[in-house]
This record gives sequence, structure tokens and C-alpha cells, in this order.
Amino acid sequence: MDLIPSFSVDHTAIIPGIFVSRQDSVAESVITTYDIRLTRPNREPAIDVAAMHSLEHLIATFLRNDPEWKDEIIYWGPMGCLTGFYLILKGGRSPSEIYDLILRSFRSVEDAQEVPGATAVNCGNYLMHNLGMAKWYAARFADYLDENRENPAIFEYPKTERLVTDDGMSFYDS
Repeated sequence: MDLIPSFSVDHTAIIPGIFVSRQDSVAESVITTYDIRLTRPNREPAIDVAAMHSLEHLIATFLRNDPEWKDEIIYWGPMGCLTGFYLILKGGRSPSEIYDLILRSFRSVEDAQEVPGATAVNCGNYLMHNLGMAKWYAARFADYLDENRENPAIFEYPKTERLVTDDGMSFYDS
């Protein structure tokens, strides 16, 4: 089987940032999946599960209500490794073109008084939320984005180099 694109990223080199994970053409349109990485994989602890869940609710609500972007949003959800989120948008914008949207979405968490949809009727695990920790992670990431605004590395995915033999066999490091 072919290695999927998100597994071809060198997770030992990735830093927090906004990256294009993949682009797909669908019926004359482009759909882009972004990797919104909050922590350094395998170097920093995973994001607290309850905080991640709260960030999912808070930022999904913000994105789907943003007047400029709401019609472009397809999906916002957590990575299984708990180091970031995936954002899927209509169109083929570069990571730097969505920088302000991502920064605003994480800054919006600061003003939250409650987690939207955190009831038994609206959520599959409504007791697993932590607004205080979500605010901490959101502020930490937003401050990082502010501090690294001019750093091109927060927009460029590191790729894993794969050894290929003369006869075309690939060797993987996992």
C-alpha cells in the first residue's frame, strides 16, 4: 500500500504551524486539507483530551459563523495524535493566506464563557470538556503564531526522505 500524505511528513522535524496536508480536485473545484499543528510531535506532550475536545467545539463554531469564511469551511477536527487539528476548506489557498483566520479563531477562545454544544443532547461526550485548559492552549498557540508571523518554517511542511534502491524498492523508517 502507498503511504498516505500525512504519514510522509517528517514528524521529528515538524514544528507548530499551518501547513497544507493535501489538495484534491473535486468536480472542477479544489479542496485543501490543512494541518494546524499546535505542538511538536513526539517532543511535547499531547494536548489534553478534554481541552482538545473543547477547542474542537469552540473553533468549529467560530469558523462556521465567520462571515467571510463560513461558506468555505468544510471540516474542523482533531488529529488522532492530539498534536493539532485538520481544517478542510474549499479552494487552494496557501497557509499564509489563512494565517489571519487561524489566528483570529484561536484568539476568539479567550472570550469564551462556555463551550458551545457541550450538552448531552448536542455532544457525544459532553462531560469531557475543559474550557480553562482550552483557553491556555489557544493563547499559547496564538502567541506562537504572532511571534513567528515572519518565519516561513511555520508554513512549510518537512517531508521525510525515503531511500529508494536502484531497482525502485522503497525503504521506510517505521
